[in-house]
Amino acid sequence: MSLLDHSLGSIARDLPGATRILHQHRLDFCCGGHTLLREALAERGLDGAELLAQLEALPAQQDSGRNWAQAGTADLIDYILTRYHAVHREQLVELLRLARRVEAVHGDSPDCPTGLADHLDAMRQELESHMQKEEQILFPMLRRDLFEPARGPISVMRMEHDDHGQALVRLLELTHHLSLPAEACNTWQALYAGIDELHTDLMQHIHLENNILFQPSPRQEVHHG
Repeated sequence: MSLLDHSLGSIARDLPGATRILHQHRLDFCCGGHTLLREALAERGLDGAELLAQLEALPAQQDSGRNWAQAGTADLIDYILTRYHAVHREQLVELLRLARRVEAVHGDSPDCPTGLADHLDAMRQELESHMQKEEQILFPMLRRDLFEPARGPISVMRMEHDDHGQALVRLLELTHHLSLPAEACNTWQALYAGIDELHTDLMQHIHLENNILFQPSPRQEVHHG
């Protein structure tokens, strides 16, 4: 079966390196992971030939990055906590500080991302609440292989992931898709670079949970001695 008939989520999950390519083409493999590649390309009006060539070339250029689809549940949760939960908390505090500075200094500029700081603050609060629910309720259940009782919390987390996806869309709208004016100061440049990093990280974070950790079929535990 052609990759065109695979979902974005399955491609991101099963093909190491695919998330980078999908992100470059702005294809939503986290919240929109159920969408077939063929449908996503048509919706965006993209020519799939180049993207398919990039994806099909991946097996020959895999890096040493871990295939989390083959990892144990506990290992994946530990990775999510350190690589994404802890990092998001640092990212959003710093981005909020930078955004308030840019809006205070450049508020008269038509390119100023007015409202960005408030949006980032709302994202910070919503993401913090979301991560705490995962850390205190859902992840402990999954560590104990209680997948059936966890279906309710998983459903709630998926819905909140959709909200995070919409927040990312709004983030790009407020920053004119991270387009910097010629006169952008170092703070403004750092702000947009940080938002680009947050966007990439949060999409990857949601992908790991939606398309791997939350999958209904029991995942075999892998223990390393």
